Amino acid sequence: EVQLQASGGGLVQPGGSLRLSCAASGFTFDNYAIAWFRQAPGKEREGISCIGGNGNTYYADSVKGRFTISTDNAKNTVYLQMNSLKPEDTAVYYCAADPLWALIPDLGGRWYRISWRDWGQGTLVTVSS
Repeated sequence: EVQLQASGGGLVQPGGSLRLSCAASGFTFDNYAIAWFRQAPGKEREGISCIGGNGNTYYADSVKGRFTISTDNAKNTVYLQMNSLKPEDTAVYYCAADPLWALIPDLGGRWYRISWRDWGQGTLVTVSS
């Protein structure tokens, strides 16, 4: 059974940092593309970052230069390092995975609007002073 477990959320002051983790069980990340999404209250879900099957990384303009996605295949975990956090980053963050998208060499321009097969539960990030 494929499972994704997101963790690492919490309360942080503006300008602070957090690292989210997405631990997988039932499959190995090697064969999957992984993405992070977030949803703020009253807003639509937003794609934040993606790492493709070939290791290419993609970011939403709103987080580019501040967030970094990475993987630790030994731990079967994907991370989202979030720096210079802003109040507008407050949201529930979700990780998603799909083996199909790992086969696509270039997910640019579409990773945030395609359908992802497997989802983890969310982790809440609150940026506030």
